[in-house]
Amino acid sequence: MIDLDALPDPEVLKPIDFDEWLARLTARFSEEAAEAGILWDADLASDPVVIQIQLTAFYAMLFVSYVNEAARNQILKFSTGADLNHLASFYGLTRLAGETDARLRQRIQLATIGGSVGGTAERFKSIAMGADLRVRDLGVWTEGRDPTVRIAVLSTDIGGDADATLLAAVKTALEAPDVRLVSDRFEVTSAVRQIVDLSLTVTLAPDAPASLSQTLKDLIVAARDGEDGLLGLDLTKAWITKSAMIAGITNVRVEEPLADVPAGPNEAIAIGAVTILDGGRDR
Repeated sequence: MIDLDALPDPEVLKPIDFDEWLARLTARFSEEAAEAGILWDADLASDPVVIQIQLTAFYAMLFVSYVNEAARNQILKFSTGADLNHLASFYGLTRLAGETDARLRQRIQLATIGGSVGGTAERFKSIAMGADLRVRDLGVWTEGRDPTVRIAVLSTDIGGDADATLLAAVKTALEAPDVRLVSDRFEVTSAVRQIVDLSLTVTLAPDAPASLSQTLKDLIVAARDGEDGLLGLDLTKAWITKSAMIAGITNVRVEEPLADVPAGPNEAIAIGAVTILDGGRDR
């Protein structure tokens, strides 16, 4: 999916600058007054005209702000609340009870990407996420020439296991008459969580606190757990190094695992124990 946060602000959103509006209005009035032969001092703060220009600039700024806000709420990246609900309705989606704006945005993107009724992975994921709020991620794959579509469900529950109730809800949604193709056959199971322990040699900057090494453990675990699309996402040494290179750390050497850890389509790799080895201090 497209990373909405990486997109620049759309051109429809105009900058709001009170000083710019004030300068433009003051210059325009000065021109009009000069043409009419009126002597006017723009620097006299008590002049009623100066006060009126300031008020006009302020209300112009408010108007642009209102227009910006109305435009923002029609753009998926910025839309929230009821406005986002209306955007979702265009794609036949409704917000689940307790569903966050971020999750609903994700479902809208999946609905557009997986718009083909032919059965793309994005389409199946969109359907599953709409079935239950506990669906965090979905793995979709086939094996050999067997046409059975295999579905692995990663839950938002602790550990990621999908219970029987959740699996039944997902399968029911996928097999709904207005969704399922005649040839579709589904096998829905819980995702498998693979735990990988890490061992890192960490070099601190000369002025970094010694406690930073311990803080790093929680940061790496949280970074992995916060990844989107965990199912089928390999755990690479490059990802570990990137996640560990925070402010105050100048070098990281990954001792364990010895190589990248591949993830199957039904597997979500989580970080287990993190051992931090002292790599000294250096710039």
